Amino acid sequence: MAGDNGWAASASAWIADMGTRGDYARRHVLDAPMLARIRGRGFRDALDVGCGEGRFCRMLRTEGISATGIEPTAPLCAEAKARDPGGNYLQAMAEDLPCADGSFDLAVSYLTLIDIDGIEAAIPEMARVLRPGGSLLIANLNSFNTAGGWRDRPEGRVFEIDDYLRARPEWVSLRGVSIRNWHRPFSRYMELLLATGLRLVHFEEPAPTGGDAARGARYRRVPYFHIMEWRKG
Repeated sequence: MAGDNGWAASASAWIADMGTRGDYARRHVLDAPMLARIRGRGFRDALDVGCGEGRFCRMLRTEGISATGIEPTAPLCAEAKARDPGGNYLQAMAEDLPCADGSFDLAVSYLTLIDIDGIEAAIPEMARVLRPGGSLLIANLNSFNTAGGWRDRPEGRVFEIDDYLRARPEWVSLRGVSIRNWHRPFSRYMELLLATGLRLVHFEEPAPTGGDAARGARYRRVPYFHIMEWRKG
């Protein structure tokens, strides 16, 4: 993640918005299926790439997994350390992970691929730090989502997709956070992941569970997220 992507300026707003539990999408759409891929699998140590204020690292530690968080934005990395003094948090880039080959059973990218400029370097780095038999667990915004948006039309509010095949950075503003995200066609992520030699063993587009039904309705109309697990060796 390089250049002015808005994260440093938005760090305080992000920390306030996430609180300790995370936003609706994390708590009611992604957390349960992400943890379901982790529990009871014997993972001992994990790398959380783009850990932000450390929320998912703390969840991994609660599951008995030793977690290392990688975060390039200084205020977010500092907040992660303050909230979890016993944890291990490093200020570093996803494109150049400060970890030896085969250091982890599990690598996690929880809604971070869209933030990474150098995805061509970052995905091979995530594969490199895995031990044989280890897993890369990804939650990402669906590429239909990043190429589209809700529009008011005479027939009602609809979700429209345009310019899908052109990869591009776009600025997104929400609840005081203004950051640069990437839209990439899903095929680009797949090309890069397949090139690492990792094997896809799980894919899903999770629906919301619990929480406010009105807020969850949009996540049922449009595939906002997907979860993938890729295994090494």
